[in-house]
Amino acid sequence: SITGSTDFSVITDPSTTVSSGGGTTTFIVRYTPSIASTINTATLSIENNDCNETPYTFDIQGTSLGPVLMAVNVYLQGAALNPNTGEETLMCDNLRVAGLLPTATPYSDGAICDAAVFNTTGNDAIVDWVWVELRDATTNTTVVHSRSALLQRDGDVVTTDGISPVPFNAISDNYYIAIKHRNHLGVMTANTVALSNTTTVVIFTDANNQITFGTNAQTTLGMPINTIGMWAGDVNGDGIMQYTGATPDSPSILSSVLNDVGNFLNLPTFIVNGYTTNDIDMNGSFQYTGATPDTPFILQNALVHPGNFLNLSTYSIIEQLPEN
Repeated sequence: SITGSTDFSVITDPSTTVSSGGGTTTFIVRYTPSIASTINTATLSIENNDCNETPYTFDIQGTSLGPVLMAVNVYLQGAALNPNTGEETLMCDNLRVAGLLPTATPYSDGAICDAAVFNTTGNDAIVDWVWVELRDATTNTTVVHSRSALLQRDGDVVTTDGISPVPFNAISDNYYIAIKHRNHLGVMTANTVALSNTTTVVIFTDANNQITFGTNAQTTLGMPINTIGMWAGDVNGDGIMQYTGATPDSPSILSSVLNDVGNFLNLPTFIVNGYTTNDIDMNGSFQYTGATPDTPFILQNALVHPGNFLNLSTYSIIEQLPEN
């Protein structure tokens, strides 16, 4: 018999009788959760016909996974640096307009979206892919769940259908939420967030009510008024943004420009088009020096960072994510 929860049931009784000399038997218990995103427990009792013994009891547990839902709002500095006239509060969707956004995620989970998702225009047009993590409430370096998602021009992070809140197959619990992007410094909530099958709103963009972990984890440079966004310019993806110095990002842009197959004259002013981490302002192209270079964005960020008291071009902006 099972007590403590009606969500458990024995669907196959013990296959054999175990004699007093010892032995084994098998049985199957099914867990059919009545509530999503929960952990449920019960007690299973097996009768014992030995008058000197009590029934055998087992504590059993079932975990009902998700979905837990969250509506995250975040801005990428790079996509906000050169806004369209009259749309200064929105990020640019130049990659989508140019047909450069891939339907397959650049991240490790292999997510794919329908190409029709990129037909949406206006506030909900897609800017790029992002990576979303749920981290353990006790050990915030431990990633419990992670997945790709899409970012709209108004900062909403949505699932691959382009409109819905991001779901995770997880139990209702408290988590740290982290957002990463392929050439921006990642961010995480300073405190845990309670997630359940009711959508929880998480706003990273409010400059007057910042929720990010660490110090100066985001920036207001080039952002709409009262809006804060993720630092752009981590071209080499090492979690450190630097213009010149020991681990600079600028040489990655120069190297890509000089080695492009179309740059016959090896000019540093050559413009390379495409979907690449070298494209800091996310306009669909990058240039080392010239009329529309990307490297100055790294320098500007280094010079305006509140921690760079001496205005050093070698200053490193370090991603404010706890890592092992």
